[in-house]
Amino acid sequence: MTYYPVALPDTSPADALAASYRYKLDPALIAQEPAAVRDASRLMVTAGGGTAAHHTFSELPDLLAPGDLLVINDTRVRPAFLTARKDTGGRVRMLVLDPLPDGGWAAWVKGSARLEPGRVLTLVHLGTGAEGPTVTIGEVLPSGARRIDGLTATLQHAWGEMPLPPYIERPDGPRAADSERYQTVYAEHEGAAAAPTAGLHFTPAVFARLEERGIPHARVTLHVGEGTFAPIRVDRLADVHLHAESWSVPAATAAAIAACEARGGRIVAVGTTSCRTLETWNRQGRPADGAFRSTDLFLHPAAPPRMAMALLTNFHTPGSSLVMLVAAFVGRERILELYAEAQTRGYRFFSYGDAMLFL
Repeated sequence: MTYYPVALPDTSPADALAASYRYKLDPALIAQEPAAVRDASRLMVTAGGGTAAHHTFSELPDLLAPGDLLVINDTRVRPAFLTARKDTGGRVRMLVLDPLPDGGWAAWVKGSARLEPGRVLTLVHLGTGAEGPTVTIGEVLPSGARRIDGLTATLQHAWGEMPLPPYIERPDGPRAADSERYQTVYAEHEGAAAAPTAGLHFTPAVFARLEERGIPHARVTLHVGEGTFAPIRVDRLADVHLHAESWSVPAATAAAIAACEARGGRIVAVGTTSCRTLETWNRQGRPADGAFRSTDLFLHPAAPPRMAMALLTNFHTPGSSLVMLVAAFVGRERILELYAEAQTRGYRFFSYGDAMLFL
């Protein structure tokens, strides 16, 4: 089997343009609900970018080899969607992204251009209409997000909702089931504004079968935020600058990776966030202190990973930095061919959709 990174064809001028990654997708294939059982999702598998094979996720342990190592992202999603009322009575929706160094929070605020700094907003429970404490909207940040003052993690838990992506349609807000299914079964360290979706397919049964096969797993943490899901707004990939996200590779994981490499096993990054964490850690000299650091690393065909790894991931939105990252493994033209084949075969796309494995 081929083991990534591999030598990809020379990049073409089209590979350097964001528009070249904006594939057409049938909206009917955007998964609105998770699979009835997590590991019943479908799994497209390709080795070396070659012919795709088609499996279910529960078969993952048999597709890997004893001695391989799965690296999972154990971030936990915050209830980061908030609804608020303006003093005029209008509703405002906010996606809370990251804490700011001086105590405020960064948030995407729908219609924020009409909200001047200093405007006081009253938090509202979307389901019941109950009103709560107030927060204050601040200045526009360099990222385009808005500063929010008076908000705390406790208030987010009391008044927030699971931050489902906008393509999952929930007119009345996320359901109780989303609080479980938009969270991995191994989520531990809270701090993400979106789920590391490749991990949503794992079940205790899959982990048990992996252990039986001699395939351990190790944890990293990357708090998924604006750097992962912000849209690309420039034409040239050379001009893309992702927002920084915090990450950590514990000492035990550093040791597990070294042991896996020494025995000739494969490192399998579970999700693009694990991939970016591992590649950043590798480029920074593989620190083993477990400290949290930040990354704005942008991987794409002209800037692929240097660390040898396989990748397990979902199908990503057109033109996103995540499609570009996956294209770094097999090339832009091949990833678009695989995505087209997935559509022909009725694979389900995006967060609640199916998965791909690059070996």
